[in-house]
Amino acid sequence: MRLTDFSDFSLRILMYAAARGDRLITIEETAAVYGISRAHLMKVANQLTRAGYLKAVRGRSGGLMLAKRPEKIRLGSVLRDTEPDFALVECFASDNKCLISPRCRLRGALNEALSAFTSTLDRYTLADLMLRPEDFGVRAA
Repeated sequence: MRLTDFSDFSLRILMYAAARGDRLITIEETAAVYGISRAHLMKVANQLTRAGYLKAVRGRSGGLMLAKRPEKIRLGSVLRDTEPDFALVECFASDNKCLISPRCRLRGALNEALSAFTSTLDRYTLADLMLRPEDFGVRAA
């Protein structure tokens, strides 16, 4: 299983925002810290803002900050909100055409594994991932 870049970038921007505390961050600085495309981060930030994880402050001195305390942001929730689907194999998709689906036992095993994956991530919050600004190569302000 592999997470999309979108989910990866979502977790990274949340980690960076958490490290900066109450200080607003910008897409430009976050893109520079991670060496990620500004355009990709803009899309990620927009979705995280719509989902209630980030708060956007508009204007000349604007930027982004966490909309919730890090202890309130569950990793499993972030992934469920950012991953397009968890269709590990064809039979998980709505347009499944696999011949053996009615008798196959693989789906059950994979469903159990996926459930364990998301359950584990639900036990962790953004607070569990907290780093210091220096860990990102940024001086604390």
